[in-house]
Amino acid sequence: MNHQRRTVLKGVGSAAAVGVAVAAGLLKPTAAFAGDRSAFDAKGLDAAMKAIKATGAAESKDITVKAPDIAENGAVVPVEITSNIAGTESIAILAEKNASPMVGEFNLSNGAQGFISTRIKLANTSNVRAVVKAGSKMYTATKEVKVTIGGCGG
Repeated sequence: MNHQRRTVLKGVGSAAAVGVAVAAGLLKPTAAFAGDRSAFDAKGLDAAMKAIKATGAAESKDITVKAPDIAENGAVVPVEITSNIAGTESIAILAEKNASPMVGEFNLSNGAQGFISTRIKLANTSNVRAVVKAGSKMYTATKEVKVTIGGCGG
């Protein structure tokens, strides 16, 4: 039997087994991939900050939030977070005026550089907040992003 054909058949068989497990309710995608969802389910900035244990986070100039001043399409806003704080363990991104402000949390390990680049969705003009955990302390920085509707100011 052809080696390439065997590889394809193994992949199809594995995918089918996972599909059957999901359909039977034995494997739930959210349970398999999501950790603590309380921050993502939080309604409001204060609740999200409390869920990630960052209510007393100190403002830091060692965190850079790079995002456009004006975003014409709030559905796809490029954001880069850079943390120059030694021992950065995680970076969370929050969009303050979204219905669910928690956008994402990224855990860094083995001395990884404190840098995240992603695209986020903003419901309207809002502050984008980065929350960095380093050691047992929390730090934060913000940047306002204006979202336009049809090219007119927002």
